[in-house]
Amino acid sequence: MREIKSNKNNPLKKIFIKLCRIFGFEIIDQSNFYIPTSNKSLDQSISIPGKRSINLPLGKVNITRPVKSLDVILRTCMSVNMLTQSKKRIFEKSKDEYTKRTLISIIKSINHAKNIFQNVRFKIFVIDHNSEKNQIENMRNILDGSDINFEILNLKLEEFSNQIKKINEENKEVTSNQKSNMSNIHKSLLLSKEKSEDLVYLIEDDYIHQKDSISEMLYTYERIASLTKKELIICPTDYPYLYTQSENTKIFLGERRHWRQVDQTLCTFLTSKKIIEKYWNQLTSMCKFEHYPFEKPLHNIYKVETCISPIPSLAVHFTNINSIYGLSPNVNWKKLWEENEN
Repeated sequence: MREIKSNKNNPLKKIFIKLCRIFGFEIIDQSNFYIPTSNKSLDQSISIPGKRSINLPLGKVNITRPVKSLDVILRTCMSVNMLTQSKKRIFEKSKDEYTKRTLISIIKSINHAKNIFQNVRFKIFVIDHNSEKNQIENMRNILDGSDINFEILNLKLEEFSNQIKKINEENKEVTSNQKSNMSNIHKSLLLSKEKSEDLVYLIEDDYIHQKDSISEMLYTYERIASLTKKELIICPTDYPYLYTQSENTKIFLGERRHWRQVDQTLCTFLTSKKIIEKYWNQLTSMCKFEHYPFEKPLHNIYKVETCISPIPSLAVHFTNINSIYGLSPNVNWKKLWEENEN
């Protein structure tokens, strides 16, 4: 027998739905898996960026901390395969292939987010050091076809190298590759401080992103910052190390992901300009002295500020398969790799 929906010609119901829309209420028709006030299926998002976050069955969070802009700062160096390791990456391709797919995945994710967060300004900055001219032109061609505002900057190592201490915390000489990395992070932080209005996403050039990664991070930032009344730090990656030891943590609910509080990350993270300004000295200390671990100043910040990472991962760190800071569990690495070939 065919099921007949009885709300087609019910004038009172139509009036009630209109009133609910006016007052910001949602009606759930669970028998038909439908939300008539939003004209959406129950499995579709009914959150409104900048206004409300709704995750059924938990109800509504009013957004008091809307996102205004997102500046993505991608640090590239295609002349160096792995910063601190000699092991080969999964798929064993040249470094520029990982950088290319990282950039393509970011563009796809931003374009997806632009359709949802229509009042948010997006921009991509690429800070490159030591890549070949044709590699930089390839990035420029990809960005030219993206319909996203962008700048490609060449890192001038001499602006930062004199600020870097030659001996690190392990009493070893700092390598030239590490000096390049530290200088690029320093330039990224300066760019965040000088150019950004609101959120900043600092990314290394070997993180391939899911299509919904940017939108999920923005939804989650608005929701959790509104709930906690505090700025936060978001790591996009569910690192393997998180499963090597048992630790107490807090679990948060985002738009489509669960999020856990973490106390360690690498140098790929999203945060606000306010956080960068507040912890300027701690953050730039990473660029002047090689700590052990390198990210120690970040980890100290996480003792005070909330840092969260998603379950499952939104971006995968495409390193060697045995790295505990590499490939995220329960993600189809091959599918993600192939989806971002072009």
